[in-house]
Amino acid sequence: MLEKEKPVLVAVSGGADSVSLLDVLLQAGYRCVAAHCNFHLRGAESDRDEAFVRELCATMNVPLEVASFDTLSYAHTHNASIEVAARELRYTWFEQVAQQHNCQAICVAHHQNDQAETVLLNLKRGTGIRGLAGMRPKSTNPMALEGVPVIRPLLCTTRDYIEHYLRDKRHLNWVTDSTNSDTSITRNAIREQLRTYTKAEIEHIAQTAEYMQGYIDILGDKNTREAGVVKLYEELRMYGFAEIEKIYDALEKGEGGKVFTSKTHQAKIKKGKLCVTTVS
Repeated sequence: MLEKEKPVLVAVSGGADSVSLLDVLLQAGYRCVAAHCNFHLRGAESDRDEAFVRELCATMNVPLEVASFDTLSYAHTHNASIEVAARELRYTWFEQVAQQHNCQAICVAHHQNDQAETVLLNLKRGTGIRGLAGMRPKSTNPMALEGVPVIRPLLCTTRDYIEHYLRDKRHLNWVTDSTNSDTSITRNAIREQLRTYTKAEIEHIAQTAEYMQGYIDILGDKNTREAGVVKLYEELRMYGFAEIEKIYDALEKGEGGKVFTSKTHQAKIKKGKLCVTTVS
């Protein structure tokens, strides 16, 4: 859990996901420091994004840090792809800024669609169980393993809902990266493919990733929430319950008397244990 007293660093690109992340955290009462990276990869559009974020943060009265990177030069020097270069640059800088402002976490705006994209991308490339696990809600900074943790508060939220939230509930604008429409880029092609998926199908892919995280923790003998959820999933799989995480959380909180149902069974919490019966 985040503490309200300590600030959080929020990565703000100007896209819908990052604007909603910043707004949600502010609405929840968290102290935020925004961080924006200008990678200078899209000419005037990169500068447009920076100007938008500067205006947004000024309007929201949020302190903002901005970094300007020569991404192409870094990629050439380090013999890395543009994607890898940008990732290394931003996460190295995020750690520096988070330390400077004594932040408790680095918040990034990955959402449920991003999770599904990551799993499908890894499958396309060939992967093992770790690739199927996608992104965790909380992880270490890949460029500072002992540094400030990275958290993803929107990982349970779809892109469609994020845009609905901004457009219809908060009446906030955002900017769009024109390169997202370039389907010659594999991730963009997968993103376009996901537009044909239903909300439930995207949720199922993301849920599978969460279960994979639990299996990894079980293999590593880690007593994590993810491991607990997947153990419960295996116990209840034959009964068709769709709300495994809610059942797990209710058990952990000791919510006696709470009832969950599937098409064929009912699960009720009694004295800290789950009693499963057939629905007649």
